[in-house]
Amino acid sequence: MSVANLLVPAIRWDAERGWDAARPGIEQALALGVGGFILFGGEQDAVRQLTKEMRLRSTVPLLIAADMERGAGQQFAGATGLPPLAAIASLNDPDLVRRAARLTAREARTLGVNWDFAPVCDVALVPDNPVLGTRTFGGDAHRVGALAAVWIKACQGEGVLACAKHFPGHGRTHGDSHLELPVVDAQRADLMETDVQPFRAAIEAGVSSIMTAHVAYPALDPTGTPATTSREILQWLLRQQLHFDGLIVSDSLVMKGALAGRDEGQAAIAALNAGCDVLLYPSDVATLVARLHRALETHELSAENVRNAVRRRLKWAQWASPPNEYRKPAVTDIAWGEQLAERVVRMVRGARPTLASPMDVVVIDDDLGGPAPATSRAPFMDALERAGFRAQRVPEPSNDPARTTVIALFGETQPWKGRAGYSDAARSAVERTCALAPTALLVQFGHPRLIRELPSARSIVTAWSGDPAMQVAAAKWMRG
Repeated sequence: MSVANLLVPAIRWDAERGWDAARPGIEQALALGVGGFILFGGEQDAVRQLTKEMRLRSTVPLLIAADMERGAGQQFAGATGLPPLAAIASLNDPDLVRRAARLTAREARTLGVNWDFAPVCDVALVPDNPVLGTRTFGGDAHRVGALAAVWIKACQGEGVLACAKHFPGHGRTHGDSHLELPVVDAQRADLMETDVQPFRAAIEAGVSSIMTAHVAYPALDPTGTPATTSREILQWLLRQQLHFDGLIVSDSLVMKGALAGRDEGQAAIAALNAGCDVLLYPSDVATLVARLHRALETHELSAENVRNAVRRRLKWAQWASPPNEYRKPAVTDIAWGEQLAERVVRMVRGARPTLASPMDVVVIDDDLGGPAPATSRAPFMDALERAGFRAQRVPEPSNDPARTTVIALFGETQPWKGRAGYSDAARSAVERTCALAPTALLVQFGHPRLIRELPSARSIVTAWSGDPAMQVAAAKWMRG
C-alpha cells in the first residue's frame, strides 16, 4: 500500500528551460509512485510529449490535472483560452457553458490531461472576497449549481474528470486561504441552504471529484479546523449526508490555510484522517512520503482511510479516457471559443467611442505575482496592431489631441493577492492619466463591479480577465 499514490505534485513550465528545471522532481516523484501531477504552463507539443512519457514510465495510472477554469488556454500555449465563468454566465445561456466545458475537455484530452480543476461552485456572496472575482458563476446558489451541473456533465462526457470546488464554499470569506486561514461565521442553516447547494447539484450531476476549502466553519465543525482536515465536514457532511463517493481532493498544501499552524506532514496526516483521498501540491514529495509511512507504522495515520483513498484514486484514474485524437476540437470549435471571448466584452460606463490611430496605450498593472509568473501584456499590443491600430505603449499620454489614449488596467481579483480591489497606486495612476487625457477609453481586465473604484474614468469597457484570450478579444472589440 503506497501512500505516494495519494500525492499529486506540481510541475511548472519555465519559459527559457521548458521542463528541464522540473525533471529531477519528476524523476523522483515517478520513482516514488505518485498518483499524478498538476501542470502549470507549457507549449502544447511539449505538454503532449511530457504526459505521454510520464504515463509510460509510471507504475500506476496517472491523474494529470490542470486549472482550466478558463479553457485549456489558461495553462497551455496554443490551446484555446475562454472567458471566466462569470463572463460566460453573464450571457444567460447554459448552452454556452456546455460548449465551453466540452471544448476545454477535448483540448485537454488531446494533451494527455485528464483532470480539470473546474468548475468553481462557490457562491459570490461577499463583494470583497479576495480569491473569487470572475471565477464563479455568480451570487445565486441555485443558478450556480445549475450551471456547474451543465459544466460537469459536458466535461465528463468527454472522459475528463471535473472537480467542484471549494467545499463547503469559499464565497463568504474576507481572507485569502493562500495567505491565512479564513473563518466563516455563518449559521449552519445558511451554509446548508446557500453555500452547500451548488455542491449538491454537482453531486447529482455525477461529479467525480470535490476539492476542499482551507477555510474554517465553526457552525459545521466547532473545533475551528479547516474543512480540509475536518472529519465532521468531510466524513459526516460530504460522505454521509450528501452521499458523495467520488474523490475528495485537498486544495494545495503550500497554502497557509492548509497548514493552519502545522507543518506539511502534520497537515497531510490530518487531511487523510479526515477523509481526503488525494493531496495536491506537496512541497517535498520524498520527505512527505517518508513521514506518511512512519505515521502508518505508528497508527497516527488511519490505514483504512489510506486503503479507501488508494482504491478511489485508482478507480477514477482508470475511468478517465486515455489521450487520443477522437473527437478532437474542430477548427469551428476553436473559432467559436474566440468569438465567445469577444461576445463578453462590453461597455460598462459611457458610450462606445470611435477609436483611431495613432494610439497611445498606458498600461497600469495591478496584478501581483503568486508562485506563477505574471501573464504577458504583449498579446493586447500585438492584437491592436493586427486590428489595424498604430499603437505604442507609453508611460503617460501625450499632449497631442490627434492621438487616441487607451488605458489598459490589469487588476484581477486572484489568489495570493490578498485583496479584491485596486491598490491605491493603481487608482492614483488611473486618476492621473484621466486628468491628462479626459476622453481616454479605459479597458478593464477585471470584474465589471470594480468600476466603482474608478470614478475619474468616463468610458470603461470590461474584458473580465487579463488572460491572453481576453486581451485579444478586447483589441478586436475596439476595432468594432
